[in-house]
Amino acid sequence: MKKLKWGFIGCGEVCEKKSGPAFAEVEDSTVVAVMSRSERKARSYAERHHVPKWYTDAQELIDDPDVNAIYVATPPSSHATFAIMAMKAGKPVYVEKPLAANYEDCARINRISEQTGVPCFVAYYRRYLPYFLRVKNIVEQGIIGNVINVQIRFAWPPRELDYVHPENLPWRLQPDIAGGGYFYDLAPHQLDLLQEMFGVIVEARGICANRGRLYSAEDSVSAVFRFENGLPGSGSWCFVGHESARTDRILIIGNQGSLSFSVFNYDPIELHTSEGTQRIEVPNPPYVQYPLIKNVCEHLQGRAVCTATSVSATSVNWVLDRILGKY
Repeated sequence: MKKLKWGFIGCGEVCEKKSGPAFAEVEDSTVVAVMSRSERKARSYAERHHVPKWYTDAQELIDDPDVNAIYVATPPSSHATFAIMAMKAGKPVYVEKPLAANYEDCARINRISEQTGVPCFVAYYRRYLPYFLRVKNIVEQGIIGNVINVQIRFAWPPRELDYVHPENLPWRLQPDIAGGGYFYDLAPHQLDLLQEMFGVIVEARGICANRGRLYSAEDSVSAVFRFENGLPGSGSWCFVGHESARTDRILIIGNQGSLSFSVFNYDPIELHTSEGTQRIEVPNPPYVQYPLIKNVCEHLQGRAVCTATSVSATSVNWVLDRILGKY
């Protein structure tokens, strides 16, 4: 594929701020069509971003002969449907994370990708950001020695939207759409980064609770897990805590030091060794999905290999579902 002509299914917040503009920044890549069930949203996005076509029907966008690649930016419950539609039409697909709202749908996507030979990529873009590549490099260089434990700590107070009537809750708090609550939306990035560094998680279990009673989904989660190399890890997530408990940190403990970093705030990386403490600041590009989108495009153009595939993303959903006790 020399020239990639993308069609977007969904054109909400993530397209506006993180991904949409990046597609046009990549060489030989352009956006030719967008789709939303809302005619107002589809037309508005197309006009503001100079996209020539807009649709309110996903099948019509997929069938458009001018479109040869699909970006799925809808809530997780519809990822499998749209990804499979695209692959059956012979068009490679780039899907927002998590890959689906459950592990079983991930398996369906992988099966169709294998049967059709059409690739499916997933937007775990943090793997490709300079900030996290620096973290991975420190670990791989052995600066903190042999890694012996990994800990995720995440907490924030309720958001204003968390207090609205159940019928008006954001989709991220509706388990039938999102797969769970905020845990299913945010933890995938943390777990994917750790699996990128230490290998697949092969054992996981968790305890989930709803302590704030603001919505039906879980709002507090504690978990333990084990990587394929035997490394143990743990995680704690709370989405209804007091402001004083706010934290976004992953701690990697080695036998010669420790390393901590944030996943969402990009606070300075902290490296602790016998030589002292070092705070490392690493800037990221304006459009955070750009490095991954560039890699996906170059893969489809035969100029690179992208490893952020649906197969690599499926293990994240397996871990999420195990922690939440889905099976």
